[in-house]
Amino acid sequence: MDRAGRWRRHQPTGQTSVDIFPPVGCRRARNASGSLWCPLMTTPYQQHPYGVSDKSKVVAGILQILLGGFGIGRFYMGDTKTGVIQLVVTLVTCGFGAIWGLVDGILILVNGGVDGQGRPLRD
Repeated sequence: MDRAGRWRRHQPTGQTSVDIFPPVGCRRARNASGSLWCPLMTTPYQQHPYGVSDKSKVVAGILQILLGGFGIGRFYMGDTKTGVIQLVVTLVTCGFGAIWGLVDGILILVNGGVDGQGRPLRD
């Protein structure tokens, strides 16, 4: 352990030590190449390993805003589980659950989303 309280690997004399733990702010998840993913070290235009979806985030967002109570935007994206849940919530609450679809559509337009296979929606 060093003076800052971090554990370090033992290195032979003359070599620098390597941190065992990732820097502060990094997630412990590993990406496709096996290295730690850290938002502080990635480029803003990082390529998705599986490519981009053929579904449009604009179409998904507009469908979700207009018909979100029925989960149509989620069905378009391939997320049938959430689409069915939105439909059931809207029916059980006599239409008040459609607010969820409206908010979800706005979030899809602002933040984007992923399709049923986990690929990011195209712009």
